[in-house]
Amino acid sequence: MEFLKIFFIEITLFDLLDIIIVAVIFYQLIRIMKGTRAIQMLIGLGIILIIAFVSTWLRMETLQWLVGKLGTAWVIVFLILFQPELRNILARLGTNPIVRRFFPVKESRIANKIVDAVRFFTNRNIGALIVIEREIGLGGFIQTGKTLNADLNPDLLTTIFYPNSPLHDGAVIIQRDRIMAAGCTLPLTENPRYQKTLGMRHKAAVGLTESTDAIVIVVSEETGQISISMQGYLRRNVSISTLERLLELLLKKSIDRDKL
Repeated sequence: MEFLKIFFIEITLFDLLDIIIVAVIFYQLIRIMKGTRAIQMLIGLGIILIIAFVSTWLRMETLQWLVGKLGTAWVIVFLILFQPELRNILARLGTNPIVRRFFPVKESRIANKIVDAVRFFTNRNIGALIVIEREIGLGGFIQTGKTLNADLNPDLLTTIFYPNSPLHDGAVIIQRDRIMAAGCTLPLTENPRYQKTLGMRHKAAVGLTESTDAIVIVVSEETGQISISMQGYLRRNVSISTLERLLELLLKKSIDRDKL
């Protein structure tokens, strides 16, 4: 069925739907890869495609041959060098709201696993820095640490932050029910309110939440005290029961920091 006609080109309703679907797919891929190294490779691949089109249009056979060989190698290099980014992209696709409608993840289960680990830390005065991603992607910060992409597990969290372990000084970043990376570096807050009163973990927690909507949980190595940060605000001396209630509420919906 003809939907639109421009000069001699007939556009049907299915053609329009086809264009919209492809546009949405490309938009989602670019949005997911934004802030990662994979976007740089994608730009490079796009440049090769443009050169290939120009060389074909101008019938430059030598350049066509070179681009053809380079294009094949480029795809292979892309797959080898950027395996972690590709895994992250697939993981992000799996956490898409549309997909989650069919395969829901219970927020209470996520909260319980995190709380079990925090309980272990606070009882033994083990320092910890746990980041929970929400709507704003944390791909750039994930790349600063060691990619894990492992199931969220209290035992794994306690192993990561156990004293003298290789990754215990950095932050763990969690996406939905996955531990994406450990040993990550976070930006420190420059807010004068916190400059002289907080340690490095607490400053990093506030610093990240000033620029993202992430939730960050901190356990003090000196006192075992639990703190939780969001939207650039830090609530200190949080009990285990309060932490559990806050996490369940925060993971279900967005709330203002005044309710923290």
